[in-house]
Amino acid sequence: MQSINLIGTYTLCKRETWRFAKVWNQTVIAPVITTLLFLAIMTLAMGSNAGRMIEGIEFNRFIAPGLIMMAVVQNAFANTSSSLMLAKIQGVIIDILMPPLTGGEVVFSLVIGGVIRGLAVGLTVMISVYLFVPFSLFHFWVGLFYLLAASVMLALMGILTGIWSQSFDQLSAITNYIITPLAFLSGTFYSIRQLPDFFYKICHFNPFFYMIDGFRYALIGYTDGWIGTGMAVLTATNVVLWWLTAYLFRKGYRLKT
Repeated sequence: MQSINLIGTYTLCKRETWRFAKVWNQTVIAPVITTLLFLAIMTLAMGSNAGRMIEGIEFNRFIAPGLIMMAVVQNAFANTSSSLMLAKIQGVIIDILMPPLTGGEVVFSLVIGGVIRGLAVGLTVMISVYLFVPFSLFHFWVGLFYLLAASVMLALMGILTGIWSQSFDQLSAITNYIITPLAFLSGTFYSIRQLPDFFYKICHFNPFFYMIDGFRYALIGYTDGWIGTGMAVLTATNVVLWWLTAYLFRKGYRLKT
């Protein structure tokens, strides 16, 4: 049985973490400002209806968990996708492919970098949002699971996007036409129970819905779905994505010239 290359895996993990840590003002602080702007704009847009309730919950408290989760997943995705894309454009992808690392070890290292960035952004955003919209943590362990599962999923999606993309235009296309719509149409700003029956059912095929719904339950105790289903969907999705990314690395798909 092949042993795990601990030194190589640790080194690549450290590289992926330092990539964003060295420019923390862009990778950690900027998402905080963006999230607070979203919160302010949505609040001001309500105008005289600022006291509006969604399913018996104040509007600000209802959207806060979704905004936090969106910041987490967007940054987890950005970390892994930009890492591979820059390596390919600059011609240094060989630095990842040449070391004696298996496909699984490379994927693990890249994912760890994405997860750490996602969690760092999530914690910072959560503290900042709490200053304006106080909330009490309803279920810590459920919240931790959804943060980790969502970060892993988007980090894996970022790797797949980085592997497939041959230019920043293609990378932007995936972000603009797939990732962003799935995030905004997942019940971040509304309860999916308000949707017509057809669209209500469609939402249950969107994995972003489960991560936001589960995290909302962890923070404020409200859910549109069933927590167990969300956990199962995210776990199964991550297993499939992990296998696919490791397989593509082993084959060198769109990585080797």
